[in-house]
Amino acid sequence: MLVSKFADHLPLYRQAQIYARQGVDLDRSTLADWVGRAAWYLRPLHERLLANLKASGKLFADETTAPVLDPGRGSTKTGQLWAYARDDRPWNGPEPPAVAYVYAPDRKAERPVAHLRGFTGVLQVDGYAGYRKLAEGGAVRLAFCWAHVRRAFYDLQTGGSAPIASEALRRIAQLYAVEAEIRGRDPEASRRERQARSTPLIAELKAWLEKQLATVSRKSTLAEAIRYALSRWEGLTLFLDDGRGEIDSNSVERSIHPLALTRKNALFAGSDGGGEHWATVASLVETCKLSGVNPQTWFADVLTKLADGHPITRLDELLPWSYARQAETAVA
Repeated sequence: MLVSKFADHLPLYRQAQIYARQGVDLDRSTLADWVGRAAWYLRPLHERLLANLKASGKLFADETTAPVLDPGRGSTKTGQLWAYARDDRPWNGPEPPAVAYVYAPDRKAERPVAHLRGFTGVLQVDGYAGYRKLAEGGAVRLAFCWAHVRRAFYDLQTGGSAPIASEALRRIAQLYAVEAEIRGRDPEASRRERQARSTPLIAELKAWLEKQLATVSRKSTLAEAIRYALSRWEGLTLFLDDGRGEIDSNSVERSIHPLALTRKNALFAGSDGGGEHWATVASLVETCKLSGVNPQTWFADVLTKLADGHPITRLDELLPWSYARQAETAVA
């Protein structure tokens, strides 16, 4: 039932209908109770997953809406699911890919500050201003996303003739061409290539954007797109000096898609507690996928062990990537 809801995005009411056709009468409230009970057992693992991610030197962050039923008003309110992801695969890093979602009732800047307390390093994000509060103490450096810069110019181009936007896209494409060539190389080799090839391209791009900004209406959408890039230039160029860095935050955006599918099919969570259950179970489902572990096999085994009193000091053994290594060792 957990896998059907959070991996296959099948809402509980549809699952209840499927069971009914098979002659099994299960009320949706019963299934919701099972989700809550399972999430309660899995919560310590979710906490360990997030703690493990925060010990990394580089993370991605993103957020998406989570509609939640608001019984007092007879409608829904808008909560948030924050995603924190690690993906070192492009440079063959040693840490396994993983993602942890955290539910919050709003999108205030203090939410990611609280979620990532203790994290030091590079956080790759979109343009949401709330992340800037994380960087105030100097322990966190914000790397911004070239895909978001590109998107603004792309939207202008698709709306009609836009020669400046088209030229911006051509220049950004040159940066992505370099990245495509160096993907998979060790960090130092990537850094050298970026310094030699991408740094001059970016210097030329900045000078060109500043020149174009002086020629267009300050209130135009094109001017907004240019200012969006120039105001974030330090974070947009951070990847040039770090071979572990990425040019964009597409890694975490891919982790947002499953949340969007669940949201589309289920419409809303039943409460703030339901939003927390959603974050807990979805984190473990998606990390299983990233670790090459069958979520159903993992849930069946891990929930049994947790219910049987698995030692709290050995929770790391149950995290999906550790589970995968143990399975490989057993087969060997």
